Amino acid sequence: MIIRPHRHWFVRLFSWHGSVLSGIMFRLGLNLLMSIVAIYCLDWYETLGVKLTLAPFSLLGVSIAIFLGFRNSVCYARFTEARQLWGNLLIASRTIMRQVLAISPTDAPRISALLMAFCYSLKHQLRQTDPKEDLHRYLGDEAEEILRRRAQTNAIEMKISQWLAEQRRNGEVSDIVYAQLDSSIHQLSQVLGGCERLASMPLPFAYGLLLHRTVYLFCTLLPFALVPDLHYMTPLVSVFIAYSFLSLDTLAEELEMPFGYANNHLPMDAMCTNIEINLLEMNNQRDLPDTPKPDRYYRLT
Repeated sequence: MIIRPHRHWFVRLFSWHGSVLSGIMFRLGLNLLMSIVAIYCLDWYETLGVKLTLAPFSLLGVSIAIFLGFRNSVCYARFTEARQLWGNLLIASRTIMRQVLAISPTDAPRISALLMAFCYSLKHQLRQTDPKEDLHRYLGDEAEEILRRRAQTNAIEMKISQWLAEQRRNGEVSDIVYAQLDSSIHQLSQVLGGCERLASMPLPFAYGLLLHRTVYLFCTLLPFALVPDLHYMTPLVSVFIAYSFLSLDTLAEELEMPFGYANNHLPMDAMCTNIEINLLEMNNQRDLPDTPKPDRYYRLT
């Protein structure tokens, strides 16, 4: 995620880091090339007696803008939901830790380790990376048992539930306290299930493909419709219009799956570290990780 300080509107016009411009420069270059080709071929193009007018492009442009706006709204809603799920994970972790400290302070370090392992395991599951190092850091030899499972994050949650069930069997917690703690643990299940749903169910492929093809066909043919009227201004206008459509298309692709490392993805490393700081501080531990900060390119991963 890009975290930039607020700046004057004119300065923001020239911001490079955090924009999608770097990812579409080659495609804009192709559109510029098509514009130059249209200018050089104008005389030959007019002798054919075939002329593309702006009328169909105006109608098609409005349609594309509407569909791009709808797709971006849906993708942003997925991004927002993912952020809310990770916010709920922070709340659930704090709540469970507070309740455990109240009823069984001696078990707090173990539950804290399980909660941190749950967060990091979920991050690795969503990013499809190896959780081995982080799980060993928090669970020690117990991590090997978790790593043999296919649903590793769910297995960690089961460990927390098993601890709670053992406390109830031993008479350490009442039925009311058990129900409250079980409800807090259930929030972990909701976060896990919600994140898995977003990660495994993208937007319908045919819908995105249709919009993708239409945008590129529109940007490819646009210079030939502009050149009879604009002549040497064609590259400027064509590239600007292509920038608008290609940027929206690229941004929607990033927001659709918000769990990666792109500029507009969630900073799950920072969120896991923030949860870790909260849990360690609740256990009165002094050796805390550094607060995550954006790098020199304003990126927070």
